[in-house]
Amino acid sequence: MIKIHPLADVQSDNIGDGTMIWQFCVVLKNAVIGENCNINCQVLIENEARIGNHVTIKPGVQIWDGVTLEDHVFVGPNVTFTNDRNPKSKNKDFVLEKTRVKKGASIGGNATILPGITIGENAVIGAGSVVTKDVPDNETWVGNPAKKLR
Repeated sequence: MIKIHPLADVQSDNIGDGTMIWQFCVVLKNAVIGENCNINCQVLIENEARIGNHVTIKPGVQIWDGVTLEDHVFVGPNVTFTNDRNPKSKNKDFVLEKTRVKKGASIGGNATILPGITIGENAVIGAGSVVTKDVPDNETWVGNPAKKLR
């Protein structure tokens, strides 16, 4: 059974069984969310976002068009995803850059993920890190810019 808080604005019918969506969330019509996810309060999920099964998204996160979170991903509070390397208001030359967070990865609170990035399977991104390039599987990256923790 899907549980949607009455104060959430959920327009998508593409939500898996067992998923919980809390208050003040906005989920646009074409978004896809898997089974047994926990979408905390104040989360925005755009049309071309894809979320796997057993994903947790903490408060204050926006999942923009082009962002894919695979199964068992954890996204901490106030993580910032981006999908445009050169953002401008009313940009007619907008180029969507896709971001992929692979299975089992964890992203600590307040991290920023630049567009076009792939975060590897079971990788860990430390809180407050700024990820400017791809992160390999099973590595922990921290800092600004984020680098592999040795």
